[in-house]
Formats: sequence, C-alpha cells, structure tokens
Amino acid sequence: MNVKMIWANFLNSIQNEMTPLSYNTWFKDTELYEYKDGVAKIIVPMGMFKRHLATKYYDLIVNTLSDIVGDNVDIQFYLKEELEVEKTPEPKAFEPKEVVGEPKLERRHQSNLNPNYTFDNFIVGNSNKFAQAAAMDVAENPGNIYNPLFIYGNSGLGKTHLMHAIGNYIEQHSNKKVLYVPSDQFINDFLGINKKDEFGQNFDYVSYFKDKYRNIDVLIIDDIQFFQGATQTQNEFFHTFTTLYNENKQIIISSDRSPDDLKLLEDRLRTRFCWGLTADIYPPDFELRVAIIKKKIIGDSIDKNIPDDVIDYIASNVGSDVRHLEGSITRLLAYSTIMGGADITLDLAIEVLKDYVNKGYSEKNNINRIQRIVAEHFQISVDDMKSKKRSANLAFPRQVAMYLCRKLTNESFPKIGIEFGGKDHSTVMHSVEKVEKEMQTNQELANIIEKLKKEIV
Repeated sequence: MNVKMIWANFLNSIQNEMTPLSYNTWFKDTELYEYKDGVAKIIVPMGMFKRHLATKYYDLIVNTLSDIVGDNVDIQFYLKEELEVEKTPEPKAFEPKEVVGEPKLERRHQSNLNPNYTFDNFIVGNSNKFAQAAAMDVAENPGNIYNPLFIYGNSGLGKTHLMHAIGNYIEQHSNKKVLYVPSDQFINDFLGINKKDEFGQNFDYVSYFKDKYRNIDVLIIDDIQFFQGATQTQNEFFHTFTTLYNENKQIIISSDRSPDDLKLLEDRLRTRFCWGLTADIYPPDFELRVAIIKKKIIGDSIDKNIPDDVIDYIASNVGSDVRHLEGSITRLLAYSTIMGGADITLDLAIEVLKDYVNKGYSEKNNINRIQRIVAEHFQISVDDMKSKKRSANLAFPRQVAMYLCRKLTNESFPKIGIEFGGKDHSTVMHSVEKVEKEMQTNQELANIIEKLKKEIV
C-alpha cells in the first residue's frame, strides 16, 4: 500500500471522529510523506500544526494509522521545506542600480493592530462562540479556509476585538503582512488618488495606494456598511478584493448587518462577501454579561470588592453593549472613590447607575416586560413591585410576577430576585410555590394567570 493510499484511508477514517470545522482546519492540508520502518513522516502546512496535532490528536493519529498498516506506528511532523534534502540554488535576483538623484520612496508597513485585542482576553459565550471559532480557524490558516470571513452584529458586541485578534495571531505566528483599516480610512485613502501634484500628476500616490492595499497578505476592513452610497469607492474595493482573493490573500470584513441587508452596496460586492463564511454575533446572554464584567474587574486589577448581587444587577439592567457594561463598573468605582471609599452595595449601584441603565434594553428584557404587564393589571407601579414594601396590595402582584418570570423565562431564581430589587432567591422560590399551590383551589387566580400569560406571550 503506497503512502497516498494509506493517507487517503486515514483521512477518510478520522473524518467521523471530529467536526468538519476541526477536520478542515487541522487535517485537510496534511499529507503522508513517507512510511518506513514503522515511522510515518507527516507534512503539515504550518509550524503551529506540529504542536497542535501532537498535543490534541496524537493518540487518534497513531491508533488510526496502526489499524490501517497493521503494525505499531510512530509519527513525526515536518514542514515540506524541512524534507527537501537537495535544493537547487536560486539564481541571484537582478538588482538594478539606484539612479543618482532619483528620490527613493520609503514605505514602512503598519498593520494598525491594537495589541490589547487578543483571543486570550476575548470572552466566549453562546452568542459569539461560532464567530470566535471561525476567527480562530482563519487566524491559524489565513487564505486557505474561509475567505472572505464576514463578521456581523450590532455595535459593541466584539466584532472589532475579534478582527484585531485574528491579525495579532497571524503576525505572531507567521511573517505575513496584515493591514487593519476602518472603512472611513479606506475611503480617505481612495479619495487621495484624485489629488494632483503641481504637474497635474498623482502617479506616486496611486502607487502608494496599490502597494498599501494589495501588497499584503491579510486585509481587515471594519464597518463595511459605510461604503454604501460611495459608488467609486465600492468599485475600487471590488478590484482590491478581486486582486487579493485571486492570490489567496485573506480578507476579513465586519458590518453591523448581514451582506443581504446591505442593500446600497453593489450586488457584485455582496455576492463576493458570501463566497467564504458569514458569522454573526448576537447580544450576550446574562451569563456572558456576568463573565464580561468579572473579566473587566480582573483585567483592571480592581482591588475593591464588588459583590455578586451588584454584578448581577449590572448584567441584568445595563444592556448588552460590552462598552456600557465595562463603563458601568468604571462609573461605580469612581462614585465610590469620590464618596470617600464607600462600600459598593446593591443599593449604591441602583442609585449610581439609575441614569446609566439602558432604557431601550428594559423592554427587551423578558423579566422587565412581565413586571410591566403585571403591574398594569394590578394598577401598581413597577417601582413599588421592586420595593421592599410588604403590604398585601403589593406582595400578591409581586408573587404573581415572580411566578410568571420563572415559568415564562429561562432565568434562575437568583437572577429573578435581582430584578425584583435584590430579593433573595429563597423569596422567589417561596412566591412561585405559593402561587402554584393557590392556583389549584382558586379558579379566579388561575384565570388571571392565564390572561396575563396571553398578554406576555
């Protein structure tokens, strides 16, 4: 059995042992160079593959190959150039002499990447897991897996962070040239082509523009939606895109909406944006918002104690924008410092952040919606429902609202308690049990609950 047949059987076998994403990333571009004396020499496309395959897939590779060849196998990983024993010397490139008196343009490459944005400090949750996995795959194999990669989602959800993380990873693990630019920078650079010098020429700038955007390995364009309506810019970007794509150079694009929703972009651009992979990022759920806040606290080395109920309150009420979540912590700490180092409590957080709470977000929050509908039915205010008052006209509607929150959402008892002014989870559990028990004998209450459910759903 020759090496090609061995490797074909091997690849066919392991595809069932992993996801298509993992297979395409780590095995699709590998090959078996030689199998001799029980040793399999495997060619991998990049140096990082050696470590990853050896640490994560070693047993799978050895066991699968051993079954195929019918003998114990040892494996070794190589880059293709490492196995080229004899190399033909390359002819020395012709180097033209520099013309005396001719100005020499010095063009230093700048990636414009923010080194603080990495995969290590990107918080992953259900809402961004797919986009993060796709970004990591592109970073590990640029130009060869998902090209272009189109990431979209609302502002403040981490698109820019992911794009910088891809660029930083590629620069750290290869010698590829990366360029990150916001869309307005591309527009400004393109407009410069129309500027003429004193002789009515702009050859130098045209050359500079093409060198900047086409003599690179990875192009990252942020907020492509701002190209809409800019017809000439779109035409230039189309040619830049085509040039890079045809040379297997990686293109990464972000937008606040999907390619199909960019109606003012030319069809030929929107079509090309879908050639690779589109990955959307959703607003973070409660658990991810909590993780983001805690990461902010740890990352900034905040030594002041911030209780969990305060973190839960912020995660529940400030909204889904990462910048707002982090900004709320900054505001809270600043207020505490100004007030002479006051302890950060839930009451303090409610007071300090009352004008910081995203009003628009409250209606999207299922718990807030339930509170509003129940409060309107019983003709009380939501603030009274969240208060510590225990009068019968408030306690009963509060219990009904807690019951509905538990039945109609996936939120936990502690989370619901936070939304009701910081009530303990045991209070929520008691309310739910009480309403459930009373509904068994009180048909009027059962009818009210059913009516409220229809309004809510």
